[in-house]
Amino acid sequence: MRLGVVVLSLLLVAGCADAAPKAASTPLPKPSFDVWAVPTSPAAASSAPPSTPASSPPVEVSSGWEITVYYTAVERFHDGSAETVTGCRGLDCAHGDEDLGEYPADFVAAVEEEGTGRTASGEYLNWSYDIGYWLDTAARTSDGGRLKPFISAAADPGVMPRGTAFTIAGCGRQEDGSAPPARVCAALRKAAWQVTDEFTPGLGGSKHLDAYIGEETGPDFTSSDWYLTLTSATLRKG
Repeated sequence: MRLGVVVLSLLLVAGCADAAPKAASTPLPKPSFDVWAVPTSPAAASSAPPSTPASSPPVEVSSGWEITVYYTAVERFHDGSAETVTGCRGLDCAHGDEDLGEYPADFVAAVEEEGTGRTASGEYLNWSYDIGYWLDTAARTSDGGRLKPFISAAADPGVMPRGTAFTIAGCGRQEDGSAPPARVCAALRKAAWQVTDEFTPGLGGSKHLDAYIGEETGPDFTSSDWYLTLTSATLRKG
């Protein structure tokens, strides 16, 4: 992910020197606002009879979010000088020193930025700040599961705990103030998201999340409509 590379916390098996869940991050300060709120107007709140039973559960929404997409880099869309990568050949070690092969330098940089990349051989080169590089059979969530396009999302666990389900009710604006591309916004809004990842400790913030959109689809993917950050977005819980 772009602002918080996934942290692999429950993956390391017993017997490894660093085989422990990721170090707990400094707890986030408790937000001074309700992350989720039931939208009501003052008039409706004052006029509604207190004894009137609700016909359905209230809709919980939250506005003012920043949403950044993250993706899986694909080696064949990258070039540049070859760079040797060392790390682990599996999930049972951390900061290994085995030779994992040579890859284009900009592919390696993308893996470190996004957290994962598919190599020309079909393996996945993954990276996290507390594991380093490792080869795997899948792009991973921070608890060892598979990243799922248009489902997996990352957030600070003190704000949106793992397992929180939500949809994007409104895309807001892009960082430059422009409206996001209609087809991208529609795809993000249609998806049923779930928090399965965590930010690198210290990154993220109280109203920031990353949304995983799958593999990049061509060269210069970061210049495409799909690589964007939304501001003032609105989420709907559940």
